Amino acid sequence: MIYIAMLVLIAALIMGVPVPMSFMASSALLLWFGGPTGAGYPTSQLLPYGFTQMNSVALISIALFIMAGGIMERGKIGEKLIDVVDVFVGKMKGGLGIVATVSCAVFGSITGSACATLSCIGAIMFPRLEAGGYPRGIAAAVMSNASLLGMLIPPNSTLIIFAWISGQSVLACFLATVLPGLMMTTLICIVNCWLVKDVSSIKVSTDDRKGHKMELLRKRGRSALPALLLPVIVLGGIYGGMFTPTEAAAIAVIYSIPVGMFIYKGLTLKGLYESLVESAVTTGVIMVMLFSVMMLSRLYILEDVPNKMLVVFRAVSDNRWTILFMINIFLVIMGMLMDDISVVTLTTPILMPIIMQLDFNPIHYAAIVGVNTGLGCITPPAAPVLYLGGRLGNAPINEMMKPTLWIIAFAWIPTLAITTYYPKFALLLPHYLLGVPW
Repeated sequence: MIYIAMLVLIAALIMGVPVPMSFMASSALLLWFGGPTGAGYPTSQLLPYGFTQMNSVALISIALFIMAGGIMERGKIGEKLIDVVDVFVGKMKGGLGIVATVSCAVFGSITGSACATLSCIGAIMFPRLEAGGYPRGIAAAVMSNASLLGMLIPPNSTLIIFAWISGQSVLACFLATVLPGLMMTTLICIVNCWLVKDVSSIKVSTDDRKGHKMELLRKRGRSALPALLLPVIVLGGIYGGMFTPTEAAAIAVIYSIPVGMFIYKGLTLKGLYESLVESAVTTGVIMVMLFSVMMLSRLYILEDVPNKMLVVFRAVSDNRWTILFMINIFLVIMGMLMDDISVVTLTTPILMPIIMQLDFNPIHYAAIVGVNTGLGCITPPAAPVLYLGGRLGNAPINEMMKPTLWIIAFAWIPTLAITTYYPKFALLLPHYLLGVPW
């Protein structure tokens, strides 16, 4: 019955059934016909488990980071960050793409949301990229991929959920993705420059007046100082041990409101109200999704899916690194069918026992999950961030696919390979800062 339930899940996702409904359909099948005798499972065993799992302070941080992202988007905070980055690289060919990538990395490191990052930074950068002669497909592809850097450079919602389910340290999981995130940022910048090297429409400023850059930096730096302090406060507080990720998310919200309203004057009372409503709706959708996935993952555990999957993997190879490769492929396929939060919530209870049996470090696996879920968000057929980028950038998907494939081949895959097969790369910061074993 478990195989039929999994086929129902995959078929529902492919047909476009909403993710929570797909999970519930698979859960209902197992609930009625699962178990060793085919008599199903009692609801009294399942529903309380879902509610108990949802009763976690860590989940509050997701709602708060979503709220902070909405407030920053309306408060013109992202615009000030872009202006500072533009001073350093905006005058070289491909410089606008680098500005977009670095700005997404900084903004995403505060909000942890790819969609909020793409909506905010995209609204500012797409007109600049168009005016700078960027082809629409390349501009939308670079922005879509760069917006996912917030899922690697912490804090981010995906790893909060991973840590919550797996029982690992949130801070250790955050630190594990810092170096992969920085590597991705660098590689996307390099691929961006390569993509536009032969594009004749790209415009490059010829203003090389002596001292002009320093004058511009001082002017924009003063204006952007309140915005630049936000990542320092949030990230410095988390890594310095002054407050938890949940407290950091609350501070980001409290700090963003007066900065956006009184300093940059982009946030109005109406905009604040709309941000709060949108954040509540988004949070509600995520919580319903988490509840439905937690029930389904519990049923998968009762059906002994982890051991069955391990048997399948070992039928191909007994080498644990080969099995880790197959786990990567499995995560990529899941990412192609559903969003990142659903992938993490569904697969973590199934794959963590396999990871532990194979004697891999769970914090190393957290970094692998972080890179994989980001890759899944721009890999069709689901690819929610890719489609959002195309809509915001007014670019057809067929024009985005070629540059996206180049970014996948020369940025995502190298980062995933190094993160997977060189564990010390991901474990370097957790080891030296928290004492996590190699």
